Amino acid sequence: MSATGRVEDAIVIPQRSIPLAEIGRGEEEAPRRKRRIDRTPYLLLLPSLIFLVVFIVWPMIQALVLAFQSSAGAFTFDNMRTMVNDINFWDAFRNTLMLLLIIVPIQVVLALIMALLVNAGLRFSGFFLYIWTIPLAISDLASGIVWLSIFTERGYINSVLKEVGLRDTPLSFLSYENPTGIVTAIVAAEVWRATAIVMVLLVAGLQMIPKDFGEAASVFGANGWQRFRHVTLPLLRPNLQVALILRTILAFQVFAVVAALAGRTMPVMAGEAYYWYGNRNLPVAASYAMLILVLSIINTAIYLRVLRSNTELA
Repeated sequence: MSATGRVEDAIVIPQRSIPLAEIGRGEEEAPRRKRRIDRTPYLLLLPSLIFLVVFIVWPMIQALVLAFQSSAGAFTFDNMRTMVNDINFWDAFRNTLMLLLIIVPIQVVLALIMALLVNAGLRFSGFFLYIWTIPLAISDLASGIVWLSIFTERGYINSVLKEVGLRDTPLSFLSYENPTGIVTAIVAAEVWRATAIVMVLLVAGLQMIPKDFGEAASVFGANGWQRFRHVTLPLLRPNLQVALILRTILAFQVFAVVAALAGRTMPVMAGEAYYWYGNRNLPVAASYAMLILVLSIINTAIYLRVLRSNTELA
């Protein structure tokens, strides 16, 4: 036997036994440290959660209580009956749905065209992106006043027509005798004001689509329309879903532009809620608000169902 082997045999390394309690404590401390780290995202979300509860959830609960509460504090449907029997209710309901069905499709189509042009990387596309998003900085009421100066009898359109000799008498776009002109002015103002919201969402979605998909489709002989229909649109479906939900909810709440251009000539549901609130009848105003909320929820559910992505269908 070698000297090295005799030395190794002579060295005895003492073995320390670890109590079972310490092993269990070590296993418990690791998940505890992990849980402390996982609280960070919730702390970061806490300010937004507080904002939503204070300014959205709590007012919704108050509106729900007001809509179904009598002056004595009892549960009642009298406020809903007062709303439905109001002389302007069905006109406001019809006008709101009509504006929604006209404005939202126009905005989605225009926003999709604008987003495709921006995403194509054409010359000055960045400049046009900034120009198209300028209306986002303008409030609803200011937008309505801008378009009022265009469509009024002494507005820009009539001034130009008179200067070029095409009209001697001004066109009454906003007269109660011309409902088509009122609807046209409101649609033009809303499309100009809010199309950029939809466009920004669609641009974000287009920039997330890998270019490899379109190139692969081109290799297999797909033309531009086929690439758009079978590649771009399916991958853009989640962003279209969000854009439609957001724009439809805002369309149900249209009021300031209508008030600036038509006043009470064309009642809408949000406007009726405002006028009932101004008349100090808060329960009926809350009933209008709850109706708008229910219609928004129904439309959101329809969009979520119809525009589901392939992963959600699976």
